[in-house]
Amino acid sequence: MGTEPHLRVAARAIVLDPDDRILLVLFRSPTSRQSWWATPGGALDEGETHDQALRRELLEEAGIAAEHGPCVWTREHVFHWAEHYIRQVERYYVVRVDSPVVAPQIDLAAEDVHELRWWTLAEIAASQEQFAPSRLGALVRELLADGPPAVPIDVGV
Repeated sequence: MGTEPHLRVAARAIVLDPDDRILLVLFRSPTSRQSWWATPGGALDEGETHDQALRRELLEEAGIAAEHGPCVWTREHVFHWAEHYIRQVERYYVVRVDSPVVAPQIDLAAEDVHELRWWTLAEIAASQEQFAPSRLGALVRELLADGPPAVPIDVGV
């Protein structure tokens, strides 16, 4: 296993329903079995823009075809996945949906996604689960209170 991380550029969606619940996906590492909740989204395919990747990922993971707002957050982190170290560079976009209905178009388990769930901010605050980014609940609360920032903010690990 090499120690030089592979670059992975990703687009992620902060999907909010009419009750301001956020849609999260549960990832579980195939090697460490460590798990964490994150927003839907994923890597850009070759030649794909962030917009195209976001639309594709939302359709695949949740069956959601919705317009998205501006990029509000950025995040960069390094993690171990299978036999590689990944340096993931993410952009997060706000997506508002009219309904909490989700209908994944792919086999989520094949993508190491083990569950889709709508979370309230209170549930996130009270949970002992791991979230990515780690301050997810506070970040969403700020976003709802203040609206999108003028420029995307780095949300850290």
